[in-house]
Amino acid sequence: MTHFTISEPVQHSAKLAQKIWSPAHPLWQLGFRPFYLLAAIFAALAIPLWIASYLGAGWAALGLNWHMHEMVFGMAIAVIIGFLYTAAKNWTGLWTPRGSTLAALAALWLAGRIAMLIAPAPLAAIIDGLFLPLAAWPLYRVLRESGNTRNLFLVALLGVLACANLAFHAAAAGWLPVAPMRAVQVGILVIVVIESVIGTRVIPMFTRNGAPGVVPVVNPQRDRVILALLVAAGLAWVVSLPVWLAVTLALSAALGLLMRLAAWQAHRTLSVPLLWILHLSYAWIPVGFILLALSELDLVPVSAAFHALTVGSMAGLILGMMTRTALGHTGRKLIAGRAEVLIYLMIQFGALTRLVAALSTYPLLREIMLIAATVCWSGGFLLYAFTYWPYLLRARVDGTEG
Repeated sequence: MTHFTISEPVQHSAKLAQKIWSPAHPLWQLGFRPFYLLAAIFAALAIPLWIASYLGAGWAALGLNWHMHEMVFGMAIAVIIGFLYTAAKNWTGLWTPRGSTLAALAALWLAGRIAMLIAPAPLAAIIDGLFLPLAAWPLYRVLRESGNTRNLFLVALLGVLACANLAFHAAAAGWLPVAPMRAVQVGILVIVVIESVIGTRVIPMFTRNGAPGVVPVVNPQRDRVILALLVAAGLAWVVSLPVWLAVTLALSAALGLLMRLAAWQAHRTLSVPLLWILHLSYAWIPVGFILLALSELDLVPVSAAFHALTVGSMAGLILGMMTRTALGHTGRKLIAGRAEVLIYLMIQFGALTRLVAALSTYPLLREIMLIAATVCWSGGFLLYAFTYWPYLLRARVDGTEG
């Protein structure tokens, strides 16, 4: 089996040898560098802007549609592309976009964020809609040329995300008779599938390597069943299958995911922050599907389920992998310091407070929890950007490429 591996570094000094606009600058040498940095800065700024607008103290144009779209098809997609470019380089031994090509893709992503703020809707849809297809093509080419067909499904999932993004723009323009929110929810559920597949591959391996004496139990047959249940539960929500069936599938998927976590011995990783953040964030996926089942029964608002899946699992796994891969792929030791632990704690506390806000029936408590969640979310991503920008903008400390 091909794994996403990270090697231990040999430390020595590294300097900025090129101007940042040069294709040879370290920032443009591998996908994780620009996309992690841009995503972290954008995430830290976007949520306070949205909350200010929501509370009536900010830019009124930043409505719910903008907030939903930008967190999924803006921030999360940037991290996914950065991660997959970096992983595909390991899987295949071939270079994914770098230099001018990588810089152009990062510029297109940034143009999409600006367009979604200030451009007319048709122009914003074109600029934003171009990014995913153009970013997915090099990944497909590298996987095809290397014969790495087992990972081509990830390109297919990027295609589904691109279609969901176009559906969002069409729905927002009134061209498609569905709510824009439904297209975003499709995007979230597809990202959950990506998280599940990648997490199933790497979390047990990282745990085995990083926590001596812990031997996660991996059962490929069980994992295939859980993936099928996860996909079926997502489809049941999207196409509005009968409530009894949607609830059964969602709870079955959640149970399978919890069984998987137990087999991975998540409880034995508490002394290793780089591991417990992955296990804890992964645990938010079954929580999200339990809440999704409860929402089908009108017991909780659906926003509670999707915020568990986004703030809890998506953002938690994003920060867990952004710290780990950035350390490993800049040649540093895989050790979490105080900054990393604080980042992890803030995003998890942010997930809890956002869930309380979604479940609260008291307006004042809801607003207080929203503000607390915003502070935690932005604090976590800002701390990541502040701590990691020197790593991302400098050459690897072990002198190798990437």
